[in-house]
Amino acid sequence: MNKKFLIAWPVIFIVWMVGSFVVHGVLLNADYTKLANLFRPEADAQQYMPWMILAHVIMSGAFVWIYSRGVEARPWLGQGLRFGFVIALLTIVPTYMIYYVVQPMPGAVVVKQIVCDGVLLLVLGAVVAFLYRRDNRG
Repeated sequence: MNKKFLIAWPVIFIVWMVGSFVVHGVLLNADYTKLANLFRPEADAQQYMPWMILAHVIMSGAFVWIYSRGVEARPWLGQGLRFGFVIALLTIVPTYMIYYVVQPMPGAVVVKQIVCDGVLLLVLGAVVAFLYRRDNRG
């Protein structure tokens, strides 16, 4: 682990947690409220919050580590957006598609989840690429 990794990991963690709150706690809150029977009650869910934090710590570290292994001497923004897009195709899109198959989630909500979390991964890709940029790469 180098200095960039040790800086990027907590930055990505914070951006991901805040972004996830905006996506799921704000933008999709009304949709989730209508589907309350599919989720844990709020009081029950709070006791599992340490697991949510741990999951984001793991995802953030893996996200930064994968990026750090494949970063190229190319313009950082395009590289970050491509990385975020590919990670969304690897994680977000198939995960919500699988949930749609096994959980009675309305298709419109699934599309919103994919789009909103997909945009979040584009932002995360841009942030990690910015943190790993070199001055001579644009």
